[in-house]
Amino acid sequence: MSTPSRSVLLRRRVAAALVLAIVAAGGVYLPMTLLAPIGAASASIDPVETLVRDASELTFPGVGASGISAVGFDGVLASSGSEEALPIASISKVISTLVVLDAKPLAVGEDGPSIVFNQVDVALYGKYQRVGGTVEPVTAGLAMSQRDLLEVVLVSSANNYAESLVGWAFGSQSEFVDATEAWLTAGGFDSTVIVEPTGVSPSNVSSIPDLVGIAKLALGNPVVAEIVASKSVDVPYVGTLTNTNRLLGVESIDGIKTGTLEEAGSCLLFSTDYTVGSSVVTVVGVVLGGENREALESATRSLVDGIAAGFHEVPLAEKGEVFASYSTDWGQSANAVAAEASSVLVWSDTPVSGEVAVQPLVKAGRGDAIGEVTFTVGDARVSVPLVLDAGIADPGPWWRLSHPLELLPGGDGNSDGALSTLFTGRRI
Repeated sequence: MSTPSRSVLLRRRVAAALVLAIVAAGGVYLPMTLLAPIGAASASIDPVETLVRDASELTFPGVGASGISAVGFDGVLASSGSEEALPIASISKVISTLVVLDAKPLAVGEDGPSIVFNQVDVALYGKYQRVGGTVEPVTAGLAMSQRDLLEVVLVSSANNYAESLVGWAFGSQSEFVDATEAWLTAGGFDSTVIVEPTGVSPSNVSSIPDLVGIAKLALGNPVVAEIVASKSVDVPYVGTLTNTNRLLGVESIDGIKTGTLEEAGSCLLFSTDYTVGSSVVTVVGVVLGGENREALESATRSLVDGIAAGFHEVPLAEKGEVFASYSTDWGQSANAVAAEASSVLVWSDTPVSGEVAVQPLVKAGRGDAIGEVTFTVGDARVSVPLVLDAGIADPGPWWRLSHPLELLPGGDGNSDGALSTLFTGRRI
């Protein structure tokens, strides 16, 4: 048998080396392409429509000071007149009642302890009658429940009963004043001063920001809220008492307290409910320094008439609404959609802005949480979760084998990292 020539041996060696090279390359290439991690799918954020509303204009009384707020809203929504603390007359009795209930709580449906009046209480009748204050009859030995006593104070606005109430709760008027100062400080009502429980002193003063905050606390106490909404009450021995607030039931007004004093003018702390879309909002307001009761009531009705138009129910997201879209280099796509509907009640030209934040996406299933959209509404924040409306799967072996450059480090694949964007300027 003849020996292969040198050239044949060389060709065989080259062929063998080539086969080995191909096998070696395949041993690297196949695992690299079939097992290599893929970059995150890119995301784009859909633009958010920008709406603009003008600031609401209210018809405020042209008196000392007035303003409004609403339960669930921070601070004063709108105001007019003096920013200084002004005399508040019998609105003081709301504060006195809240301070007493802080020390002597009472639940709805409870009468509370029995309070027995003595000769000191009888003397209070003459004390306040001589200065022209509102009074109700009382006799020594008369027993009355705490609930009945609160009704006389808040509905009839009887000054003698107000002082008897704090005397029962705290032992003396000076102890009541100390307790009230501590209560006001704890509540952050820094511009309010109460030197006695009835409001006959012009030194009982407060500001619009403090008073709307106190009004919210009054409505937040179910006993107080129930009493101040009563047009009349029947109190044993005293009889049927008519609420001094003649606007109850007018324009949905359901509280809270009137006040009249020469130095304070006619005053009113009020509350009223409005239905806006699917929401009900409780507005609180105050008017200080009215010329007289009739002028105060007329001005309050004009103010209340214009408030509803200032509230807007703004849809933040509809369920399934698209906030971001994903696409992959291998032709798959999915959307980041709102997992639930969300809306918010806003006042006037309150700014609404939002930030969309989505996670990097390699593989995920339909319905997987992928991020959130956070809306800033004034000082409040509302977050809506985002989920995928379709799955993103692995591209498969054929795509991997035919697109090696996209899989190489530094190739065209996207790097992992949170994808987010910010949209601002949305005004409702």
